[in-house]
Amino acid sequence: MEFQQTINKEFRVTGPGLHTGRTVTVTIKPAAENFGIAFRRTDRNNIITQPALAENVGETSRGTTIGSGRNTIATVEHLMSALHGFGIDNALVELDGGEVPILDGSARPWLLQLFRVGLHRDAAPRKVYTINDPLHFEFKPTGSVFDVQPCDHFTVRCEIDFPNSVIGHQEAVMNDFSEYAASIAPCRTFVFLHEIEPLLHLNLIKGGSLDNALVFVNKELTSKQLKRLAKTFNKDVSHFKVHDGVLNTTDPYFPNEPARHKLLDFIGDVRLVGLPLNAQFNIYKPGHRANNAFARFLTDYIKKNPQ
Repeated sequence: MEFQQTINKEFRVTGPGLHTGRTVTVTIKPAAENFGIAFRRTDRNNIITQPALAENVGETSRGTTIGSGRNTIATVEHLMSALHGFGIDNALVELDGGEVPILDGSARPWLLQLFRVGLHRDAAPRKVYTINDPLHFEFKPTGSVFDVQPCDHFTVRCEIDFPNSVIGHQEAVMNDFSEYAASIAPCRTFVFLHEIEPLLHLNLIKGGSLDNALVFVNKELTSKQLKRLAKTFNKDVSHFKVHDGVLNTTDPYFPNEPARHKLLDFIGDVRLVGLPLNAQFNIYKPGHRANNAFARFLTDYIKKNPQ
């Protein structure tokens, strides 16, 4: 029999949010049996505890946001991915701001902290839902497809397809969670160069940098574009180099790092069904909006087919 798990002791992480650029401190605390995972903003007079559930997601533009109004908590997916990958059933996440820090753009910094504090096994049996039926879900607005087959553990095959030669078609596979720490958690978020300025105009990615994202370049940069980039990131023009379509001072960790990062995001977003799952997931063109729609679909399925 498996038992529920929380963390041995609380820990804190401080850093800027990807979109707001504001420095936020996150405190992750052990939680009691059957508590689940929940988020709480401590910078509000009316403190509300919001369970990490798909039904509580209010925004999916460039990230997954829990809550609504003045109690939103943005960009929860990398932290949720690490909690899922590490096997955490119960935890309380407190923030003194509205966005989880981006750190290096992956789940690895969170996972390293989880390894540092370690696991605490609770006395209650672990609640894991095993999907016993083949399922098919399509999210037509983005062309995303999710196929599910019965399996006795959690496994994912992720396929992405971008209409350019820089990323193009890629696949990534995680056979089980034993592969998560080395093969999935380190993979960083990514963006195309032509998306950066529009995102800035939308008041997003204020905390973005070449240290926490892979920036892909579809075409040769003009001197004017280089100067504008230098101004955006407050760097000297000589800082920017393009190698194999990537604008960065570091190389990708894996040839298919974008596909692996999309898989990382999915692991975080699908955990918003509220409990671990046993199933084989084959996902095509996932994204936060589609992932949330799929998680809501799974939530309805689980309610109709209790175990």
